[in-house]
Amino acid sequence: MAEQAVSEKPAASAKPGKIDARPVPHPWQWVGVVVIVILGAMMINSFVTNSKWDWHFVWRVMEYRPVLEGLVKGTIICTVGAMILGIVLGVILAIMRLSTNPVLRFVAFVFTWFFRAVPRYVLLVVLGVGVLYLYPKLDFGLPFLDVHFYTLDVKSVSNGILVGVLGLGLSEAAYMAEIARAGLLSVDDGQHEAASAIGMSRGKAMRRIILPQAMRVIVPPTGNETIAMVKDTSLLSAVPVTTELFFQANAVANSTYLVMPALVAAVIWYLIVCSILMIGQTMLERHFGRGFGVRTGAAKPSLRSRMLSLRAGGGGM
Repeated sequence: MAEQAVSEKPAASAKPGKIDARPVPHPWQWVGVVVIVILGAMMINSFVTNSKWDWHFVWRVMEYRPVLEGLVKGTIICTVGAMILGIVLGVILAIMRLSTNPVLRFVAFVFTWFFRAVPRYVLLVVLGVGVLYLYPKLDFGLPFLDVHFYTLDVKSVSNGILVGVLGLGLSEAAYMAEIARAGLLSVDDGQHEAASAIGMSRGKAMRRIILPQAMRVIVPPTGNETIAMVKDTSLLSAVPVTTELFFQANAVANSTYLVMPALVAAVIWYLIVCSILMIGQTMLERHFGRGFGVRTGAAKPSLRSRMLSLRAGGGGM
């Protein structure tokens, strides 16, 4: 028995031989690639050969001054203003929803319930038409006592851009509140306890410990909301806002009767702006995903490459 054990010991410790692994063939993948290439070539050919696209007029509309002003004022500025208002107010509402105070929780719940239930187009119509009619002046003071500390003339400060930013920002705050609340709940309770153990206040712990960790959950849907906000600025015609990209492109289409080229110009501008935002979102996700094992798009090594690296390093199976 001892001789048999000695004779089997070298065989057990021997390294495995060379593995000639071959990938499983997938011929239908190549068929799909050929079909996609043919369809893509047909699409490009139609863009180039169909004179009705009128690409020369498309570039002229993209460079048209009112269209550029609509892009900057109505689309970009309104998007930035609405998202700043929505993010700041949304984080505050999320903290209120997680508060131990029942009044704060109720107020935050009512706000999110209302602005998530009302469509943005309807909300913009109500704000653009109804606010000036219902409240030409706002009196701040003690209710039911006829005591006023300050009176705001709404007509003097109201304009289309401001009303549009306010309407889109309030609507966005309701969605950002739920996004921020989900991010805050994703942080382990031990982080709160650790921050409290070293003497941090709740506010400081929220700023220094909780929110930075919650950002990896908050950033992806916030990026999606920002891209959606760029497209929702086309609803500002309900306010109405005339200095807006789609409104100006549509005005060019109505005046020249070249509808498709004018609308294609607006589509291209939307694609450019949203593509830039997508790149920024990817960079932010990589930044806040560090240390959490988040995949950054790099392909995982294949099984064959891992086995070859192990064999080259002298490791066994």
